[in-house]
Amino acid sequence: MSDPKRSPAPRIWVEDGQGRRPFMRGIMIHSLMSRGAGFEEAFQAASAIRDELRNRETVGREELTKLIDRAFPDGLEERPRRAGPEIQVLSGRSQTPFSKGVLSQSLLAAAIEPDQAHEVAREIEATLIGRGLAAVDRTELRALSAEVLEQQLNPRVAGRYLAWREFLDEERPLILLLAGAAGVGKSSLAQAVAHRLGVAGVTSTDAIRQVMRIMLGPELVPAIHASSYDAHKLVTRSEAAEDPVIDAFRAQAATVSVGARAMIERAIEESSSMILDGVAILPGLVDPSAYSDGAYVVSLVVATLSEEAFEARFAKRARSAAGRPPHRYLGNLAAILRIQDHILELAEQYDVPIVDNSDFDSSVRSILRHVTETLRKERRAREGVA
Repeated sequence: MSDPKRSPAPRIWVEDGQGRRPFMRGIMIHSLMSRGAGFEEAFQAASAIRDELRNRETVGREELTKLIDRAFPDGLEERPRRAGPEIQVLSGRSQTPFSKGVLSQSLLAAAIEPDQAHEVAREIEATLIGRGLAAVDRTELRALSAEVLEQQLNPRVAGRYLAWREFLDEERPLILLLAGAAGVGKSSLAQAVAHRLGVAGVTSTDAIRQVMRIMLGPELVPAIHASSYDAHKLVTRSEAAEDPVIDAFRAQAATVSVGARAMIERAIEESSSMILDGVAILPGLVDPSAYSDGAYVVSLVVATLSEEAFEARFAKRARSAAGRPPHRYLGNLAAILRIQDHILELAEQYDVPIVDNSDFDSSVRSILRHVTETLRKERRAREGVA
């Protein structure tokens, strides 16, 4: 493993009419091999080109093509393609073929872009082929992946990757709680994060509330028979309530949180990781520390701090779901914003991190960073590392 304190090499950008992308030796090796070059000559050519560009910030596509042509004056297109041997990944007594796709999917947990994950996976494949390996132990592959992540990106990314892979070897599940007001994009974020982490269990407190509606009629618990932002229309107002919208919302959340806690406890009993999102996961109503002995619990609040972004999101939801007309949400926007303000106050009070969902992809990466950094922190605390 390389020195974690060493700074990564400066990034070189390849520019053309379509934009720019980072130059990576592993990508060039893979490309040259796909055009017929053997690994050794592809490796030497890509390394020489990288060294020649080392002090450059950018290189044009045409210039890069000329450098490749100079390295292969006889051309590459007519050469016979040389397929490398299939590499097996060993884990105990089992073995599976090495797959760049599978590896790049696992790298996404480190909160990196999909194209970065693919590029790193290709670099790792080129390294394995260059070493002439027919098989590699899973632990060795994990260490190599962390080393390439550190070299190509930075040590913190490598640390996040290792934290997630080490978590998968444990029996303790991950419980990710995403709270937030209606319309902030919690469910979409939950699905995207679940895909990157490979977590199958994804549910919402809306589903829990729907089950409770069947069991508890409106005459018994009126608050659960309306949306969070208009529950106050069904609940008898208390004279002591300062804000009927917040009072009714909290009454609804208190009831639904009982079901949420039951879902969490069931997931822990089954040692099954789960992502739970919803307005009812209020800080203070669902206490993550109550489950820390049986699971890694990460609690976050998702918010949309721009009123204009709220309006745009509601309009988009209306176009994709006939049952969600925009006027229903826009007509209650004031109440939704009041509920969001209340949730943000609770997040501040209970020290729960907030993710401003102004950009979806950035929010996904932010959530992934929170998850893996929490795993890293808790593991280091258990090991007594400062």
